[in-house]
Amino acid sequence: MKSLLKSLIALFFVLLVSPLILLFKVTPNGNKRAFFASCSQWLSLFPGKTGSFIRNAFYRFTMDKNAPNGVIYFGTIFSDPGTHIDDNVYIGPQCNIGQCKIGKDTLIASGVHILSGKQQHNFDDVDTPIQQQGGHYTQISIGEDCWVGNGALVMANVGDKSIVAAGSVVTKDVPPYTIVAGNPAKVVKNRK
Repeated sequence: MKSLLKSLIALFFVLLVSPLILLFKVTPNGNKRAFFASCSQWLSLFPGKTGSFIRNAFYRFTMDKNAPNGVIYFGTIFSDPGTHIDDNVYIGPQCNIGQCKIGKDTLIASGVHILSGKQQHNFDDVDTPIQQQGGHYTQISIGEDCWVGNGALVMANVGDKSIVAAGSVVTKDVPPYTIVAGNPAKVVKNRK
């Protein structure tokens, strides 16, 4: 009975955000990312469980994958529909998430920033403003059963069952079963 009720609630919120989903689907490919980011900013403002249901309903049909049984808290913004979120993922409040893949059972604490790689902005040509030099987006992978602590900044992949300490800046890939901390993040312990 409880799962039926949850399914009906989820369906209600899908119907509620269906105009946004339809607009996203008909938006030309060149504008999809910008439309998605704008919707993400607006939807991030709905508080509580209601907000989480609204966000899950929208992202379920606009991201590469968004499992409906996760939690996406208030103030969290996604910038790219190429994001993939697996089952039972918890994303805390006020995160900023670029193009990434988040494995099942992973916890992302509040204020975490997951960038779309380390090369989002080119800056080699000193005669051209940085804003006009472009960049390259890379999908960052956060493995299964990971924990990324408050305020961490992630620019590289994090292996399965790893822990990123609060405030860490991840600039190099983190191997599975590893605990990293610091700026730049360094290995402090292996979990095995």
